[in-house]
Amino acid sequence: MNVSLRQLRAFVAVATSQSFSRAADALALTQPAVSRNVTELEQALGLQLLYRTTREVEPTEAGRLLLGNVQRVLEDLDACLQEVQGLATQGRGRVKVASSPTLSAHLLPQCIARAKQQSPGVNIQLLDRIQSDVLLSVRSGEVDFGVVIDPSEKQDLHAQTILTEPFCLVCLSSDQLARKKEVHWAELAGQPLVLLDHASGSRRLIDAALQAHGALASVVQDVGHTTTIYSMVEQGLGLSVVPQLAIPADWRSRPASSVRKTGAELVSRRLVPQVQRGIMLVRRQQRELSPVAHGVWDLIANEALQRLKT
Repeated sequence: MNVSLRQLRAFVAVATSQSFSRAADALALTQPAVSRNVTELEQALGLQLLYRTTREVEPTEAGRLLLGNVQRVLEDLDACLQEVQGLATQGRGRVKVASSPTLSAHLLPQCIARAKQQSPGVNIQLLDRIQSDVLLSVRSGEVDFGVVIDPSEKQDLHAQTILTEPFCLVCLSSDQLARKKEVHWAELAGQPLVLLDHASGSRRLIDAALQAHGALASVVQDVGHTTTIYSMVEQGLGLSVVPQLAIPADWRSRPASSVRKTGAELVSRRLVPQVQRGIMLVRRQQRELSPVAHGVWDLIANEALQRLKT
């Protein structure tokens, strides 16, 4: 089957604009040239792709099926060509980054904004996924690289730690533990906990810390996002352990003064001994990044370094 890219672009332009003349203007071609390309495509496929009347042009059922698929293919092709061009200019291109939800919410937006300021021609596409899916998308080559919590298995990955941060307790200001400036892990024994579920890269670290310090606690809820955790803690359903990155700065500054009898104000307290989680950039071991992707990798690493200094 001999189908050309020009024929496909002509068909998409006509099908989406529902006009040969508007398609010709968009493609900078003559109307007869557009009509010829569409006709040749129909002949190659042996199918009618467009209903043509004097007033309008509308895709047939086969045309609608082809349109949906070809549009995606052309978008991917255009993005690929833009990325390849970026290899030469090092100033333009698309970079696909996968990240787990906590990191997507609290680290990546600033990085994307910074990249937009510094390199307007670079388009960062963020895939917000649970950690296991982030690692899968990195290993499959779907994305350029991922931002994850230190994975247990990374032999096939090139990893760079960009940030380490401790876990903290989150509770109501009316809780007895809110009186303390810091809380020992062992003091969580017997407490109802609302934790990130096992899809999170942090959960295995939290479970290991609780076990190591003999804190036999009751996990009353496993949830996927810290915003859900905070709502549940506000409703008095339990306490929580979350990474410091996910805690608003003003919570950490709320004093450990007299305990409030009522109220749903949330506070955070340091957990001791300190347990750190490592945040890493990961890519396939044998896959070199393009110059554009490498620039985004460095930008995220530098943004994380600035957080360590503040």
